[in-house]
Amino acid sequence: MRIFGREPATILAFIAVVLKLSAAYGLDVSTAQQACIMAFLSCCVAVAEALILHTGAAFAALVNLAQAALALFMGFGLHMSAEQQSLWMFAIEGGLALFVVRPQVTAPIASLRIERSSLIKAA
Repeated sequence: MRIFGREPATILAFIAVVLKLSAAYGLDVSTAQQACIMAFLSCCVAVAEALILHTGAAFAALVNLAQAALALFMGFGLHMSAEQQSLWMFAIEGGLALFVVRPQVTAPIASLRIERSSLIKAA
């Protein structure tokens, strides 16, 4: 997968360097906040890869993105208890399960001959 003609890891490395240089030259971002930003951006790339590559991992990637976003908000000063964080994650996972996961799953077994025909003849 390529973004702007480059591998996502290369773009993330460039963003990390720019972020560290900006912090060195006066941007008020702590190392914990830098780590949160990079974790969030990494999860954004993971979601893009899951959706573009059709790996079937969209649900897991979106849940991880939500966790990274919550960590990002916490890193920038949002104060939430562990119970509140878990309730938010339950709500996010429930919403994703409702809208992202396929509404039905069929078992990967072959149908039997008796299942393909009826004992009652049509009139």
